[in-house]
Amino acid sequence: MKRCTLDKIASVTLRLGLDRNAVLGDAIPAQAGTVVACRVKNAKTSYNTLEDVHGRMVALHPGDIIAGALGHRDALYGFSGKVPTKVAVGDELQLLNLGGVIGTGAEATAATGEPFRLEVLGSVMEFPYLATRVGIPANIARAALPTQPMPTRSEGLPPLIVLVGTCMDAGKTTAASILISELSHKGLRVAAGKLTGVSLRRDILQMQDCGAEPVAIFTDFGVVTTDESTSVPAAHSLIANLAGAEPDLIVLEMGDGLLGTYGVQSLLSDESIRHAIESVVLCAQDPVGAWGGQMLLRERYGLAVDVTSGRVTDTPVGRRFCEEKLGVPAFNALREGRNLTEAVLNGLRKKGLKLGRETVGA
Repeated sequence: MKRCTLDKIASVTLRLGLDRNAVLGDAIPAQAGTVVACRVKNAKTSYNTLEDVHGRMVALHPGDIIAGALGHRDALYGFSGKVPTKVAVGDELQLLNLGGVIGTGAEATAATGEPFRLEVLGSVMEFPYLATRVGIPANIARAALPTQPMPTRSEGLPPLIVLVGTCMDAGKTTAASILISELSHKGLRVAAGKLTGVSLRRDILQMQDCGAEPVAIFTDFGVVTTDESTSVPAAHSLIANLAGAEPDLIVLEMGDGLLGTYGVQSLLSDESIRHAIESVVLCAQDPVGAWGGQMLLRERYGLAVDVTSGRVTDTPVGRRFCEEKLGVPAFNALREGRNLTEAVLNGLRKKGLKLGRETVGA
């Protein structure tokens, strides 16, 4: 074992409460969630920051020693990579995302250039046994919030408003945040969470800034990157955790797209989650995506879209397509947040749902 000082600690490790004065081990389990210390080897002028445990985006420079967690990423835009099959001190890995997920196999892209190249210094050690000097490699799963069964509506689960997208960067977080802001201005208590994707707290922090309380992300439940096997258990616990605060509504973002690999399909196939969804906001990049997303949600999962938003609504052409061809209200969240919110509430009114003691819109 050896000691080092960590210059930057990534947000993916938040719940572990790591100290900058770290003890490193040579044994590095090659599995998702293992926390590793690495030295940055190259300089970048774009996509060159790391989200730290305070939610700040801090610039990385050659020579910086950072702590992140092993994981995978399947990004339509940006870097993609996987958990290495083995890891040793001195190996070179890459930083896959802003939240501190580290893996191998990432390639340069036109928009972000080459990834940060990282020299592995060792696993960050924990010392969980009192009065002993026996350390173990840290893993984010160790500090996860406890698993909980998801409550039913009869057990007090509030209505779920879900934002799904055709792909990443379709406008889901923007729409969710503005929706939360408008709902909060109406005096409703809103909780919010992100159910799928790659660890990065930026989205839920934005939702919190807009009035959501509490907020949660799958990382809080020990998952670095969701997939078909991990998304449902993490989502059940996340929803249960938010419901425990007794909000009037829960707004949930399903990161990535309907046909991605992060587990959105598993969530929508899960009866407990699907039956609790009372409103669907579809965010799409273009008219084809809006049409296909609506068809997929209706035919495969029996879910109706209440309103369309996202980049397809940036112009009158896209909005007109959604309204005339799909028969769905379409509002640009940035310019028409109030109308977007009213469309969601109208859908709840038609179902006769109640928020707290009052009927929606009464």
